[in-house]
Amino acid sequence: MTIASSFIRLCRQIVGDANVIADPALLRVYECDALAAYTQLPDLVVLPDSVEQIPALLRLCHTHRIPVVARGAGTGLSGGALPVPGGIVLGLAKLNRILGVDPINRTATVQPGVRNLAISEAARPHGLYYPPDPSSQIACSIGGNIAENAGGVHCLKYGLTVHNVLQIKLATITGELLTLGGSGLDGAGYDLLALAIGSEGLLGVVVEATLRLLPTPPRVQVLLAGFATIEQAGAAVADIIGAGLIPAGLELMDNAAIRATEAFVHAGYPVEAAAILLCELDGQPEQVDADLARAEALLRAAGASEIRVAADAAQRQRFWAGRKAAFPAVGRIASDYYCMDGTIPRRHLAAVLAEIAAVAERYGLSVVNVFHAGDGNLHPLILYDAGRPGDFDKAEALGGDILELCVRVGGTITGEHGVGREKLPQMCVQFQAAELEQFHALKQAFDPNGLLNPGKAVPTLHRCAELGKMHVHGGRLPHPELERF
Repeated sequence: MTIASSFIRLCRQIVGDANVIADPALLRVYECDALAAYTQLPDLVVLPDSVEQIPALLRLCHTHRIPVVARGAGTGLSGGALPVPGGIVLGLAKLNRILGVDPINRTATVQPGVRNLAISEAARPHGLYYPPDPSSQIACSIGGNIAENAGGVHCLKYGLTVHNVLQIKLATITGELLTLGGSGLDGAGYDLLALAIGSEGLLGVVVEATLRLLPTPPRVQVLLAGFATIEQAGAAVADIIGAGLIPAGLELMDNAAIRATEAFVHAGYPVEAAAILLCELDGQPEQVDADLARAEALLRAAGASEIRVAADAAQRQRFWAGRKAAFPAVGRIASDYYCMDGTIPRRHLAAVLAEIAAVAERYGLSVVNVFHAGDGNLHPLILYDAGRPGDFDKAEALGGDILELCVRVGGTITGEHGVGREKLPQMCVQFQAAELEQFHALKQAFDPNGLLNPGKAVPTLHRCAELGKMHVHGGRLPHPELERF
C-alpha cells in the first residue's frame, strides 16, 4: 500500500513541509530501531514540533485508516518502532522540552522526546534525580521509556518506569487528550496509568509526562566481587536478597562479558574471574557502612575469590562505566549479536545460565551474559555473523528457546525491553487464549480499528496457531506447579 499524495498534503498542512519526510533516501534512517535485524522502509515520516499537532495528525490517520507507529529515539531493542507497510512513523524527537522541575513536590514535567539523562541533569541543582536508568539513558527518550516500561541497573531498589511516573497525557487515535494518573497516592476508577505504561504504543501516544524525582543519596558505595564459577555468583545474588539487603543495583557479568568490557573500557575488572557481581549500596552514611559490611560477609560466604570496594567516586564510576558499556564492548568481538531480554526467579539463575550454555552449544553459537541479577532480568547476547547464511535464523531460534526456558521456570519473556515485533511467538507460550483475548479487548476499547502500532506486542490467536506456540492443555499451561510472575 502506498500513501496517497492527498494524505501527504494534509500532513504538510498540519506540521509544515520541513517536518514531513517522503524521500526514500531519508526514510532509511527510520527503517528500524536498535533491533536492526528487522527492517521495513516507512512510507512516510511525520515529525511534529508542537504537542497540538499530534491530536490533529492522529485524527487525520483515523479518518483515512492509516496505521501509526510512534517513535522516540529509536533505541528500543524489540522492534517496537518498526514501521508497518502503508503507515506513517510519528517521530516525537522534536518534542524535547522540560516543562518544569518542582523541587517542593519532587516532580519533573516533560515532553516525550526529552532524553532520560537530561531529566536528572535538570534536577541535579535541586539535589534530585530521576531513578530509572537504562543503559541507553544518554540517548533514549522518556516517551519510549514509558511505552516499553524501561528499567535499568537501579530498578531493583527504585523500580521500573511504571513506579516512577505520576501522570501522563495520552493522545488517542481519535485525537482526544486523556490525563491518566495524578499527584495523589490513590485515585478513583481503574488504574489506566499503569495500563498505558508498557503498552508499546498500542493504546495511545504520550505527549506529556509528570515524573517522580528522588533526593540524591548522601552516600553511594560500590563493591565488585569476583567468583570462580558463575553458579557461585548466582547463589550469592539469592543470598544477598534473602538476607534482606536491597542494593540500589546488583549486576552480574560472565567471563566473556568481563574480558570484552575490560578491553574496551579498562574498568579494572578481574579478567580471570568466571563471573563478577557489581553491588551498589546507597543511603545515609551509617546505613551504607553497615550494609557494606553485611554484603562483604555474604559474598565471602558465597565463595567470592576477591572483593574490591571502590576507593572513590572515580573508581565507582569506572566500575559502572564497564557495565553500561557492556553491549558496545561485545559489539567489538562479534560481527553481530542478538540481545535477548527475559526474567526468571532469582533462585534459578545458576541453573538457567547452565541451560543457556548447553542450548547455545547445540546451535553452535556463543552467548555472552550480562544482566540485572538482583531482579532476575537476563540479557544474553547471542553472537552470530549476519553475512553467514542461516546464522541469524539460528540466533533467533536460540533466543526463542531462551525465552521459553524463562517461562518454564516461572519467569516472563521480558523484563524491560518489551515484546514489540520480536517476541510475538513467545507471547503465545506465556499466555493462554483467554488472556490474549482480554488483551485484544483492551486494544479494541482504545483503538477499535487497530491503527496504533499494529502487529506488535500482542499476537492474534490465529497467529499463535500458525506458529504452533499455543500450548494449552485442559485450560492450563505446561508445568502448572511452577510459580509465575
